[in-house]
Amino acid sequence: MQLLPEKELDNMRKRNSPLEILLWSIALPGFGQVLNGKLIKGILFIFLEILINVNAKLNLNILYSFQGNIDKAIEVTDYQWAMFYPCLYLFAIFDSYYEALKQSDRSIPSLLSIPFVSAVYLSTIGVMFSDTIPYIIPIPPTFIPLLAMVIGVWIGNFIRLWIIHKRNVQS
Repeated sequence: MQLLPEKELDNMRKRNSPLEILLWSIALPGFGQVLNGKLIKGILFIFLEILINVNAKLNLNILYSFQGNIDKAIEVTDYQWAMFYPCLYLFAIFDSYYEALKQSDRSIPSLLSIPFVSAVYLSTIGVMFSDTIPYIIPIPPTFIPLLAMVIGVWIGNFIRLWIIHKRNVQS
């Protein structure tokens, strides 16, 4: 027994707002893809997130960072695995947000990927230095790549807007 007509069901499927998808993807890479109906891609992102998280021991890094045990947070982290995390994390967020915008029939902002790419670069650099900066500035290692990511989004948005402005001026 079908309670709603097919047209109403289709409208409900499209109601996941891009912001909602973005926020779920920030919570866990792959959730946004699942909500967008891209199950295989979503399951792949979730699997890769867990694989990298476990091998890098990121949850222990986060735990010790919040407890203020900087030395232990640095000691438990496998940085060769941790280096993969920013790229996977931000690409999954970008991919789900982009797909949500397409599915909701909204326009895709010009050069949307630039803030995400900038955040990837800077947060990866943050991972590389998260084992040394806490000895210079008392910031727990977990927060260094996160801070770099926020700065990367900000710089990327500035670059994106600057390029758009330059294009408009030249036109």
